[in-house]
Amino acid sequence: MNYLAHFHLAWPEESLVVGGLEGDFHKGPLPGKLAPSLHDGVALHRAIDAYTDSHPCVAEARRRFPAELRRYAGILIDLCFDHFLTQHWSSFSKLSRLEFNAEVYAMLGRHSDLLSQPARHMAERLQEFDVLMRYEHFDTIIGSAERIGQRFKHSNPMHRSGELLPALLPELEQTFLVFYPELIGFSRRSAMLADPE
Repeated sequence: MNYLAHFHLAWPEESLVVGGLEGDFHKGPLPGKLAPSLHDGVALHRAIDAYTDSHPCVAEARRRFPAELRRYAGILIDLCFDHFLTQHWSSFSKLSRLEFNAEVYAMLGRHSDLLSQPARHMAERLQEFDVLMRYEHFDTIIGSAERIGQRFKHSNPMHRSGELLPALLPELEQTFLVFYPELIGFSRRSAMLADPE
C-alpha cells in the first residue's frame, strides 16, 4: 500500500495515521528510538505491508507484469491501488476526499516534531503538492513510479511504466476491489479500530 491507503487504513486514530507515514522511513526493530506514540502506527504499517505482500491475489497480480517490471511489481501495485482507492473512494469512506486529506495533513502538521527528518520532509511535500488528491490522475502514478526508479543505482526500469501499465489496469482494478475490503478487515482487527468513516 502507498500513502493514501495507509492513512485510510489507520483512520481515524491520529497516532496510527502519523505512524503510518513514519512506517515508510523507520527501519529496524520496534520500539527502538521511535517516539512511543508512533509505535503502533509503524507496527500497523508493517503488518499491512506483510499482509499485502503475502496475499494470494496480490501475488497473482505480480505474475501478470511483464518480465522487465516484475521485480518492481509490488511498488507499482501499491501506487495503482492508491489510484483505485480514489476512484472508488465513496465505497470506502463517508468523508469526502477533500475532508479526509485536509484532516490527514493537519494531523501530520500537529505531530511533525515526532517524525524523523525524512518523514517530516515527505509530510511537507504531500501537503505542498496535495499529492493525496493527485492520486486520482493516472499520470501522477506514472510520475511517482519514474521518480522512484531514479533512486535505483544502475538503471531505471520504471521509465516504461507509462507504456506497459495501462494494459494491466483493468485486472489490477478488479484485484483491488476484491482485496481492499479484506485488507480493511485485517487492519481493523490488527489495530482494534472501528470501521473507517
